[in-house]
Amino acid sequence: MTSPPAPTAAPLAASAALAPPGTIAPYLKEIGRGKDGARSLSRAQAADLMARLLDGQLSDLERGGFALAMRIKGETPEELAGFMDAVVPRTLPLQSPTTAVVLPSYNGARKLPNLTPLLAMLLAREGVPVLVHGPLRDPARVTSAEVFSALGLPPVASADEAHARWAAGQPVFMAVDVLHPSLAALLALRAVLGVRNSGHTLAKLLPGVPGAVRVVNHTHPEYATSLADFLACTSATALLLRGTEGEPVADARRLPALRWFVAGQLSQALSVDAQGGSLAPTPPWPGGIDADGTARTLRAMLDGTLPVPAPIARQVACLLALRAQA
Repeated sequence: MTSPPAPTAAPLAASAALAPPGTIAPYLKEIGRGKDGARSLSRAQAADLMARLLDGQLSDLERGGFALAMRIKGETPEELAGFMDAVVPRTLPLQSPTTAVVLPSYNGARKLPNLTPLLAMLLAREGVPVLVHGPLRDPARVTSAEVFSALGLPPVASADEAHARWAAGQPVFMAVDVLHPSLAALLALRAVLGVRNSGHTLAKLLPGVPGAVRVVNHTHPEYATSLADFLACTSATALLLRGTEGEPVADARRLPALRWFVAGQLSQALSVDAQGGSLAPTPPWPGGIDADGTARTLRAMLDGTLPVPAPIARQVACLLALRAQA
């Protein structure tokens, strides 16, 4: 995620003009005034700015200026919606056989096992087409791509491979470089600038497959509100939760709140409150938390040798029920 959202930033008039061809200076002038002085773009302006960025029309200086300005200001839900208006049409076309569940996996595991592949495997076992997308590797963390490879499910390299994997009843992991190369290029700015940018938020919100149910996770409480506003603004069907180390999977030690959004509407009746009390004892991880060890633990859970953590089983049940509403 980038810096905390800025819901109070003064928006420009809805009729404010788009920047002329060849420059985004009018946009940078508004969003680059610092945390307290910046003004927000309209949805149309945000879409125009992001389209130019993704299509390679900006200089390196403009790209860096945009990334740092938004890092300081924070995105409003309307700006995120506008950015996504430009991001979605540039995604690799995928068509799932039935309603898919999409899991954005961009953080990986640092202290706990990465259980995003377990969530994906459990859903696939129920006949759900699952798309997991993210980076292939992270020098400081264990990525979902590495765990899937250890499970014998290496990343797919094309839409045809994804469709074949779904036809075989298996979950799909696709690198963001394949799913959305221009968004991957925006993510790569982190290596140059040293900080995350709006691309990281957009990657975690990427639908991936038309009509899919998304799992949207946040790490900081303030994002629960801004992301809920985004889901409402874009009429999304999604499950919103506080993820585990930034991954879209419930903490195996204690169930987080699971918020259902159906066509942008929060369902209080179907949502699940967070489990109270202290964290449960850490479940047994006989293989450790590296990719191979995590894969061994997941196989034991999938074949019944070890129990599936109750919070993840509850998340699976919620996603199956939410998918029926989509």
